[in-house]
Amino acid sequence: MVSERPIKHILLLLTALVSATLLAGAQAHNIADGDAAFVAGNAGAAVVPFIYLGAKHMVTGYDHLLFLAGVVFFLSRPGQIVQYVTLFAIGHSITLIVGVLANIQANAYLIDAIIALSVVYKALENMGALQRLGRWHPDTRLAVLVFGLFHGFGLATSLQELELNPDGLIVNLISFNIGVEIGQIIGLSLIIAAFSLWRQHPGFDRTAFVSNAALMCAGFVLLIYQLTAWQLAG
Repeated sequence: MVSERPIKHILLLLTALVSATLLAGAQAHNIADGDAAFVAGNAGAAVVPFIYLGAKHMVTGYDHLLFLAGVVFFLSRPGQIVQYVTLFAIGHSITLIVGVLANIQANAYLIDAIIALSVVYKALENMGALQRLGRWHPDTRLAVLVFGLFHGFGLATSLQELELNPDGLIVNLISFNIGVEIGQIIGLSLIIAAFSLWRQHPGFDRTAFVSNAALMCAGFVLLIYQLTAWQLAG
């Protein structure tokens, strides 16, 4: 039997992640001033720096991590995890690259509000709330792909604000996206390891509902924050 101490550490880690999300608010997709200055002023291909920036964004992207935590919460088979994470990565990659290259404009607050809603959706699904919809229940895999599109588009809107130099743009975007996937692997590895240990504890089912309720609350706070910011900005 797994001791109580690791379980307490896992719950503390989850609480810290949710708390960080609430404190981060609308900053989930913002690029730090120093990094923003580099991206905006860069001319030409810069593979390694953009890989680093992409990895940094994902590791510190609380909304991404919370959504992915919700996605893998009840997944234990490696094949399932790879399938769902791949769908998210495909969606994220498409809108990140196409959104910037095609200069598709959208309101950043509304996109981030949808991203916050993705966290709420996944938490509700994990809590069994959506099962009552019966045949109208959204396909889980399709939902992950669609929300992945919005997550990638959220970052694309932030990059567009920096007025990227067209010189080396494609190479830098691909490098950035590779970094995002590296950061995703790092973040997910820690989350999956924690969940694997947690599932061995007999109290997992009891604490799982409470944890997803906290996840849902974090998503609602981010949703309200973004909608409020949108109204104030208008």
